[in-house]
Amino acid sequence: MNDALTTGEIGSAMTSGSATAAQPTVFDSIQSWLVTVDHKKLGLMYIMYGLVFLLVGGMEATLIRIQLAVPDNHFLSPQVFNQMFTMHGTTMVFLVGMPIIFGFANYLVPLIIGARDLAFPRLNAFGLWLSVFGGLLLYFSFVGAPGMAGAGGAPDVGWFAYAPLTGKAFSKGHSTDYWILGTMIGGFGSIAAAANIITTILCMRCPGMTLRKMPLLAWLNLVMCGMVLLCVSPLTAAQIMLLLDRFVGSHFFDTQAGGSAALWMHFFWIFGHPEVYILIIPAFAFASEIIPVFSRKAIFGYPVMVGATVAIAFVSMSVWAHHMFTVGMTSTGNTFFVVSTMMVGIPTGIKIFNWLGTMWGGKLRFATPMIFSIAFLFQFLIAGLTGIMLACAPWDWQLNDSYFLVAHFHYTLAGALVFMIFAAIYYWFPKATGRLLSERLGKWHFWLFAIGFHVTFDTMHIPGILGMPRRVYTYQAGRGWDLLNLICTIGVAFQAIATLILVVNIIWSLRKGRPAGNDPWDAWTLEWAATSPPREYNFAEIPTVRSRRPLWDLKHPGDPDWKYE
Repeated sequence: MNDALTTGEIGSAMTSGSATAAQPTVFDSIQSWLVTVDHKKLGLMYIMYGLVFLLVGGMEATLIRIQLAVPDNHFLSPQVFNQMFTMHGTTMVFLVGMPIIFGFANYLVPLIIGARDLAFPRLNAFGLWLSVFGGLLLYFSFVGAPGMAGAGGAPDVGWFAYAPLTGKAFSKGHSTDYWILGTMIGGFGSIAAAANIITTILCMRCPGMTLRKMPLLAWLNLVMCGMVLLCVSPLTAAQIMLLLDRFVGSHFFDTQAGGSAALWMHFFWIFGHPEVYILIIPAFAFASEIIPVFSRKAIFGYPVMVGATVAIAFVSMSVWAHHMFTVGMTSTGNTFFVVSTMMVGIPTGIKIFNWLGTMWGGKLRFATPMIFSIAFLFQFLIAGLTGIMLACAPWDWQLNDSYFLVAHFHYTLAGALVFMIFAAIYYWFPKATGRLLSERLGKWHFWLFAIGFHVTFDTMHIPGILGMPRRVYTYQAGRGWDLLNLICTIGVAFQAIATLILVVNIIWSLRKGRPAGNDPWDAWTLEWAATSPPREYNFAEIPTVRSRRPLWDLKHPGDPDWKYE
């Protein structure tokens, strides 16, 4: 036991306290959550906040698909349709993806590196409440944005907010201002969280945990947070410039006064494409923890996995303008971004082979977290292949503004990120609550969501190839898109039902779920050494480790990992 892990708390020190405190009132419980600086409570609030907006963004997507289900439909007006696809995209990226990945990082990073909290607890709380305020401010636009004569409303300029649509001439009222301020404030919260997590990982690892012995979840979150610091700042700078255009009379993006609409596109996509990897790298982290546990094998090629992640982060900073092949860049510029975009597929492919190598020859256990992870592998592969197709500039020229591209990025963000968020919920829910989610409901959730996902987004590639443009609120009959759009909408119904099953599963399991114990999956990283749920201080004594799988060493003292690393 001492060869692998000297943690006095793993057994005796994690027992329940001797004194029984008075039962807190409901007000006391609410107050304890509102004023907390405990990384676990803050992480759970990040995740709950993101899941609430997942439901909101899902409802917006459902309204969009109802409108497009049949030709010449007027279920939504053109103005409301523009608001829905703007708010859906903004919500899913800024208010779902970012809070949930930071929520898991908040909760898990200190536990997995053997620390008692993040480096700056108050900054952690500040970052959460900035993010919450930014999201609420954005949605306040539904009631607060209308200007004179009812002009305005919710933002309707797309989640990318291209100029000149954001100019005063085309965006009257204050809807665009709410978009700018809401996402900017949320960005400040993300920067605070990223700086905190980086400091924690670099400075607060437990004794023995060198960078070479750090779990992949910590490594990948370190890379992700570094990307946040680099990528959110250009977007914030561009948003400040846009505010100056709208209120002070500057002309950064006003082409009629010598500005450049393409300048906004460069600033936005310098953030926007690395943002895809900011969201996906934590999904890689979840897969890198879940797949080995349910394969009963250590991760295959740990050093290569770390190197591939760093390579993805590095190369992804130089691919942004593949979103701009249609704006008329030079042939040299197009060639550079074609090559850099295709290059990012190399380290990504390495990761897929490493996950498959981990599963190969393993004793696979198909619990709910594992089947979501397997689906992620297949779907992210398809997303990568269509991404390589779109990296070819002539192909992208034809399909950039079609539903083929919509299908591609939903394969990336829904087929990869959302599936791995669900896998992570099923995997770490027992640690956070002490109760297991229902496997039966989990399987229903998986199969309904997977069927709905493929019905919608497999089909959606076809109208894109047939020329259906995106961002149109309706279309004429007889173009060959009618049945295909109806099928896409039917798939959304399956996904909505599956998501409701997850909500029911969480509520039911919180009340009546089977007790999980401290380590229900027989896992190997330090968070499973703490009680379920962990105490406020995480560990009574800071653990000491000698390998990447300290609990394996503890459970198998005759065959510890540290002998082979």
